[in-house]
Order: sequence, then structure tokens, then C-alpha cells
Amino acid sequence: MSGVKTVFTHDTEAALGAAAALVNTMPGSVPGDSDEDVLVTVEDLATLYAEQRWTGRFDRDAAELEAVRALRPRLRGLWERDEAGVVRLVNELLVEGAALPQLVEHDDSGWHVHATPADAPLAQRMAVEAALAVVDVVRAGELDRLRVCAAQDCDDVVVDLSRNRSRIYCDGGCAARAHTAAYRARRARA
Repeated sequence: MSGVKTVFTHDTEAALGAAAALVNTMPGSVPGDSDEDVLVTVEDLATLYAEQRWTGRFDRDAAELEAVRALRPRLRGLWERDEAGVVRLVNELLVEGAALPQLVEHDDSGWHVHATPADAPLAQRMAVEAALAVVDVVRAGELDRLRVCAAQDCDDVVVDLSRNRSRIYCDGGCAARAHTAAYRARRARA
């Protein structure tokens, strides 16, 4: 990716994206949000695991699914708390996950940090990877890049990795709906 400026390191951006994808599997909680829980079966978890390119232990059982589902509201706190609250949550996740950062290299991804063994439970690895990524976000003073979708009927979380910090909508089509509504409103006024 010569000439492309990234906001954070590749592993940090990947972990932030994976954490957001996990959080966004929860059902919506704002009026008008029709999102349903999309992490209800082990097969759903297997799909998320593959899409987010997780590595390491994957038990593919109901206990693992429930542990990952229970993690979602905690990770959502990374988008909803102020800096002091985010720092407290990050530290809790790192301690609970027995994080021990180490440099590793696998799957042609170059050197990056893992802080749990590959055979640690999936939910533990997810929590620690998200926490480590947010460590970089906080240290860089970029916590405002973690936000909730600006659409009034959506509560999905967004990781804004745009150069000019302009991303306000999730990946669920909210931007298109907002632009269409604005266009129709302009036409109605004209």
C-alpha cells in the first residue's frame, strides 16, 4: 500500500474493525432501528470468525457462542464512554484476559502484537485484541474516531479511519438513506 497513509497500524485497524463488527451483531436499541441479533447460532459465529479473519482456537460450541455474545455489550462501552471510562474498561479487559503482549508474525501479515496465546478462548482473545487496539487509539488522542452512526434510527458503531475524520455513518446503508432523504427534501422545497 505504497503512498496510502493509514491512521493506525494494520493490526490495530483490523482489531478495531473486528470489534465494531462484533458489537454491530447486537440488535438495535434506538426507536426505528430494525436491526436484529445476527449472532444467534454457532454458524453465525463461524461466519463472523471467517469474515474478520480471526486465528487460533475456535471451539464452535454453544459455550463459546454465549461467551462471545456476552462480550458484545462490554465492547460497546469502548464507543460510549468518555476517555476515563474507556481507559478503565481497556485496563479491565487486559487484566481479565491475562494479556502478555508479544510480537508475532503469521499469515503474511507482518509483525504485529498478540497478547493471548492462540489456544486461549475466543472471547478472551477478542476482548484483549480490542483492548490493545483501543490502547493505540487513546494514546494517539484519536478516541473521537470511535463513534455511533449518525442516523437517528441506527445505533451501530463506526470506526472512522478516514483521513479527514468525516465518516459518520455505519456500513448498513444509512449514508445512502440520509442522502436520499436530503435530496427528496430539497426537491420538495423547490
